[in-house]
Amino acid sequence: MNISVLGAGRWAAALSLHLSRLGHRVLIFARKDSIASEINRGFHPYLGLSLPKEIRASADIREVLEFSEVILVCLPVQSIREVISNLDLGKRIVISASKGIEIKTGLRVSEIVKEIAPKAHFMTLSGPSFAKEVAEGLPCAVVLAGDDRDLLESSREIFLSPQMRVYLSTDLAGVELGGSLKNVVAIACGLSDGLGFGENARASLITRGLLEMIRLGELFGAKRETFFGLSGLGDLILTSCSFLSRNYALGFLVGSGKSVEDALMEISQTVEGFYTVKAINELSKRAGLYTPIFRAVYKVLYEGFDPLETALELIYEPPQSIFEIPHRESI
Repeated sequence: MNISVLGAGRWAAALSLHLSRLGHRVLIFARKDSIASEINRGFHPYLGLSLPKEIRASADIREVLEFSEVILVCLPVQSIREVISNLDLGKRIVISASKGIEIKTGLRVSEIVKEIAPKAHFMTLSGPSFAKEVAEGLPCAVVLAGDDRDLLESSREIFLSPQMRVYLSTDLAGVELGGSLKNVVAIACGLSDGLGFGENARASLITRGLLEMIRLGELFGAKRETFFGLSGLGDLILTSCSFLSRNYALGFLVGSGKSVEDALMEISQTVEGFYTVKAINELSKRAGLYTPIFRAVYKVLYEGFDPLETALELIYEPPQSIFEIPHRESI
């Protein structure tokens, strides 16, 4: 089938390669003519890989939109509204592979799309899946989430292959938030490793960070069990332990002594957790949620707090309860 891909970054290219291996024809929207031209010459400048002829690109978004009734969104979350705001998506199938929260509104991608294109059939694809490994055809497992079970089952076939195991979920909010919030915890783990706190500390951050993700998720109506699945715990483990994660890399560079500005410049790609923690900070404060790890990351990235001093404050802060998980309300 024909599939339109919005975005020309590494993740867009990796999914396009996966789709082309399954026999799909892909047209990528690249905002720069120069990037579209390189893709059309059979090379992706960011991935550094050759591309098959089934993958083409265009800087004309209306041409890309007309190519297919299936739209795969792989844009930075803060750019999605700008790109689609003047488009008529009609009743197209829109599948988001973007993970984050819009800063200005606090909205998830599904809410942005539904606000602009209420008739579109929306789903999200998430889970532990580094672009580099998907591009190389290495195995992974992901989850496709949406409100329509029949549409989920039919759309699953778009991605399903021996290299990509696809599970389904009707907890759209949970899957979106799992993929977004884990990026903040990954930054925290990078900060910890950059400070030299070791693997014990990282494991503790992953575990307690997951509980903060659940607190935030339940605030938005997500199911807590979703956070123990691929889009939550699975993606959290992956992105919290590897330099292939831009979020972990940002934390590590800042924890090692670089300024936030220099670290972002060195990574030179979108770091979604950097924006997500800003979007979620105000929501968390207004709701009175206890999220000390998220708050600590925000203080370092946006308020100029010293990473070591902030980490020590977090270490010495008394826990809410002497029991790890005494009952639902206390986690």
